[in-house]
Amino acid sequence: MSKSLKRVRSALQAAGLPAEIREVGQARTAQDAAESVGCTLDQIVKSIIFRAETSGQAVLFLTAGGNRVCADKATALAGEPLGKADAELIRAQTGFAIGGVAPVGHLAPIRAWLDPRLLDFATVWAAAGTPRHVFPVDPRALPGLTGAQAADFTL
Repeated sequence: MSKSLKRVRSALQAAGLPAEIREVGQARTAQDAAESVGCTLDQIVKSIIFRAETSGQAVLFLTAGGNRVCADKATALAGEPLGKADAELIRAQTGFAIGGVAPVGHLAPIRAWLDPRLLDFATVWAAAGTPRHVFPVDPRALPGLTGAQAADFTL
């Protein structure tokens, strides 16, 4: 098991949640992941990371699979201009590679926001640290698990 998968499993177990990680083949897109687990597109948790330009830190937006982040709304929430996060920043702060960024198990704390659309479901699916693994979770557990605040930041 990869270090990334172990960190996700440990974070879920530490929170008292089931650590049911499923290998799904390549699930680099939300649509791929939804088809792999047999759920709707919006039940996929996309981990969208931006670079906060003033602080240089990564910020995380947990978005329903069919939604897109509105740059203006996200910038207002972050309180500083946001730019594209490169692979180096993402790996340095989260420990994950692009395409497999989990909402939990990061190497360093990260400011995070949650798309309220995810709360419409009993179960959502998120990346488990690789582009080939996902885990189910009750979306109401995500704020406590990730520190994310529910907010309107989508188009």
